[in-house]
Amino acid sequence: MSHAPGYESSANPPGPPPGYAAGTAGDYPATAPGVGATPPAEEKAATTSLGELLSDVTSDLSTLLRQEVELAKAEAKQSATRAGKGAGMYAGAGVAGHFVLLFLSLALWWSLGFYLIGLGWSAVVVAVIWAIIGAVLYSRGKKEMQSVKGLPRTAESVGKIPETLKPSQEPR
Repeated sequence: MSHAPGYESSANPPGPPPGYAAGTAGDYPATAPGVGATPPAEEKAATTSLGELLSDVTSDLSTLLRQEVELAKAEAKQSATRAGKGAGMYAGAGVAGHFVLLFLSLALWWSLGFYLIGLGWSAVVVAVIWAIIGAVLYSRGKKEMQSVKGLPRTAESVGKIPETLKPSQEPR
């Protein structure tokens, strides 16, 4: 039987893996789970120095805080993007309102005033039409701005940090 280059057959010695007993019906654990077995956390605590355990805790805490900062950055970017969209819609509503008001309003005002109702009443009709359009654009921009939720996942995950790691409010 040929093996891939670099494969050492001595790396896998014959026989069952540690903790398993060889049998005729297959390999099964030598003891039932939980019987006489020490949980891995207790075993590690018993064999590892206090300094190493504290180092592990510090490292894990540092990783947790780094991940929280990254999550906050991602959520802040998403919220800023949504806020930018809403602001862009407000700006678009303003620009569109000015251009439309300038060109079409003059044409509509003159047409209504010359052919139908006089220049005074045609100005009122044109103003009401653009007021309605402005209100619709404003409401769409407001709706987009209200969809900005801040940093909800960061707030949720920070809330899961154990109370012992949070600073106390009582003076020492």
